Amino acid sequence: MSSRRSFLQQSSVLTAGLLISKKDWYFKPGPIGVQLYTVRDAMAKDPKGSLEKIAKLGYKQVETYGYKDGKWFGYTPAELLGILNNNGLTSPSGHTFPGGFFLKDGWEDGWKKAVADSKTLGQQFIVVPYLEDPNRTTEAYKKLTAALNKAGEMAQNGGLNLAYHNHDFEFKNVDGQTGFDLLVSGTDPKLVFFELDLYWAAKAGHNPIDLFAKHPGRFAMWHVKDMDNTPKKFFTEVGKGVIDFRAIFKKQAQSGMKYFFVEQDVCPGSPFDSLAISIDYLRKIV
Repeated sequence: MSSRRSFLQQSSVLTAGLLISKKDWYFKPGPIGVQLYTVRDAMAKDPKGSLEKIAKLGYKQVETYGYKDGKWFGYTPAELLGILNNNGLTSPSGHTFPGGFFLKDGWEDGWKKAVADSKTLGQQFIVVPYLEDPNRTTEAYKKLTAALNKAGEMAQNGGLNLAYHNHDFEFKNVDGQTGFDLLVSGTDPKLVFFELDLYWAAKAGHNPIDLFAKHPGRFAMWHVKDMDNTPKKFFTEVGKGVIDFRAIFKKQAQSGMKYFFVEQDVCPGSPFDSLAISIDYLRKIV
């Protein structure tokens, strides 16, 4: 009897383990989010009204930008959190300081405050959104990776995770290596994640699916942004361009993606109209 009981207990543990593994592998990402930079002009004039419009379109999450002096869009973290709550929105991620911030002495205090403010807002990721042109050298990339490891550790001590957001220039050759390779190889995967901008990666000639295979689990977030079918390869609404989002989303587990945000840097008309087109498409494939 005891042998049979032991067998059943062991079988139950094994079955539970298999179920957890399967769940982890076939996880679904969070609700459809939007990077608020898409509606930056509207946010500058009427942040409350803009967030109301975002919510009415069906978006459930927003990624912030423009953090300055402990505030977003003129609101303290607690004030902005209240506005988000009133509209059924959450903000799991926010863009804060560019790469150059970490290349100067004394960045730690400002970073610690930003982490605390982001935590108050309910964010889980704090993002380095951009690396200025003068800092795109091998020496600067290497110095940045060391700083990001430290910043990532500080972020985790504050209850958040650090991520780096790419453009196309990171994929350019710098002394025989790309800046992206230097960033990935020089940072601790437990401390530094990446927010892959699908548009900029594709424009640089890289298939995001290949990047997922090469660096599995590193891409905790995506910017979902499409590229038009013209020689200019310009921004367009999600689903109207040439990027194969259906194929990319099938690899979300390998990527490690937890959150994704629609972004369109330039829109042909009202950015809210463009966001409506993008979310309508994504609802069909996600």
